[in-house]
Amino acid sequence: MKTILILTDNLPNQINGVVTTYRNIVTEAELDGYTVHCITPLNFRHIDAPGYPEIKLSLPIGMGSLINNISPDFIHIATEGPIGLYARNYLSFHGIRHNTAYHTKFPEAAKKIIGIPEWLTWLYIKWFHKHSGKVLTTTNSMVRTLKAAGLDTEIISWTRGVNREVFNSSYRTKHDQIVLLCVGRVSLEKNLESFFEIKYPNSIKIMVGDGPMLDIYKKKYTDVQFVGSKQGKELAEYFANADVFVFPSRWDTFGIVMIEAMACGTPVAAYPCQGPLDVIDRGVTGCINTTLVDAIESCLTISRNVVETTSKKWTWRHAWEIFRDNLVSVNKRDNKL
Repeated sequence: MKTILILTDNLPNQINGVVTTYRNIVTEAELDGYTVHCITPLNFRHIDAPGYPEIKLSLPIGMGSLINNISPDFIHIATEGPIGLYARNYLSFHGIRHNTAYHTKFPEAAKKIIGIPEWLTWLYIKWFHKHSGKVLTTTNSMVRTLKAAGLDTEIISWTRGVNREVFNSSYRTKHDQIVLLCVGRVSLEKNLESFFEIKYPNSIKIMVGDGPMLDIYKKKYTDVQFVGSKQGKELAEYFANADVFVFPSRWDTFGIVMIEAMACGTPVAAYPCQGPLDVIDRGVTGCINTTLVDAIESCLTISRNVVETTSKKWTWRHAWEIFRDNLVSVNKRDNKL
């Protein structure tokens, strides 16, 4: 039985695409007989990042001992935060082979949130992934982006999936108004104000999610229904009862919420940028336009049955197979890592 170690700066109970991805990867791996261990901020003292509590800052003292005690066959670094950084340095120093993932447009986010120039963050990203056996990223366009940025290691396009036992159209009920839905972290970099400012006849706007900008946006956009964070069946009900799922973000590399909406039969309206361009089948599962109102208008003509059927190509089994096939065996020396 092979053992996989995943190192991440996310807490297991956080609600975001990265946590969702690894939760499902672990499930699929265990179904195939693998043992999976995760090193997270729970293993160390950690604090919330100032002004951004979703980001955890850990002090990963003793990580080397943890890795040695687990003695994995494969090591995957999921994030570029403190845990990922310490693991990267430890593994590189000891010549231990591993692979990494690039999930988020880190340079763009760092500039938007705290003003760090993108070129400086790109230097860090290239350095961080330099010793990775393989870099897994979300889509083919992100592979091209990373190569253009100067990453010279092997880069693999890695898909995402949907749990169809949870996300499906069975929860849909009749309603009179057009329901426009957005789901995500309520934070500055998500470009949510483009959704909040939409004016569409006979419609209501619903925002699902929590985040550092929630209280500010609640006061500013009183016509939007802010319902907080939702999970599981409750989230699926919001997806299924939306007429259009609006995805205003310009910086997500994939956007799992888009395919969760599609699985519930709801078409997606988005901007023509990375993420939507890779995920949406234009005119089939959603519409892309430089104007969200025009994208919404087009989405309302799409068959919900076609959206749901077409979305079945997104599976966690396929995502796991790509992950599994691109694991990199560690080098073990003297029965120790």
